[in-house]
Amino acid sequence: MTKPASLFSDILNSFISLPKWVKFWLMFILGPVNMASLFFLGQPGGVWVAVLAWTGMLLSLAPVPFERGISKAAALGHVPPWTILVIYIFFFARPEATGAYGIYLTILGVVNTISLGFDYLDSYKWLRGDRAVVRPKS
Repeated sequence: MTKPASLFSDILNSFISLPKWVKFWLMFILGPVNMASLFFLGQPGGVWVAVLAWTGMLLSLAPVPFERGISKAAALGHVPPWTILVIYIFFFARPEATGAYGIYLTILGVVNTISLGFDYLDSYKWLRGDRAVVRPKS
């Protein structure tokens, strides 16, 4: 009788099974850029930016333990907070944001807009029934 895999190993194996470019995007671009919002809490709107950035990240992780892996459901968590965040950055944060904070907001806005392009599509697919969880190929 084989021992069932742990929740952690199921999630880790699901993550490892993602395409290389997706892992790179998540670990070295999307995650760090959103996490960096904590460095700008003292700037105009900085708390608002951090709350929206982190809310999107945390909500996208919510389905992962329930599904024991990663599916298109993760995209659903990004859509509401990051849509609001991108609108705020590009239409309301200027001219308040200057210097490093202004550069950061531009990078955050561009990165999250790119992410939302994938997220809207994946959310649509999930809502239409594509509920597959990424698993290692046997």
